[in-house]
Amino acid sequence: MKLHGDCRKFPYLEAHHVFGGANRKKSEEYGLKVYLCLEHHREGPEAVHRNHDMMRLVQQEGQQAFHLTYPEIDFRKEFGKNYLGEDEP
Repeated sequence: MKLHGDCRKFPYLEAHHVFGGANRKKSEEYGLKVYLCLEHHREGPEAVHRNHDMMRLVQQEGQQAFHLTYPEIDFRKEFGKNYLGEDEP
């Protein structure tokens, strides 16, 4: 929807933890998951598991959502990185 304005309902969606690896459990804890069609999750050229730019877009959106929902918690301390690019090492 965000990329192409496609509002169709897909019969099958997969859960994607916005911050995986060591932060997968924290993504679950804070509700940082998105539901993606197969094409945008694992299969297509814009799939987050195949396309770094798409993965970064989802991570940036996730960080912004975290800031809105948990303004009292330091995202960088919690997740170890700033995905918004500000003062990134």
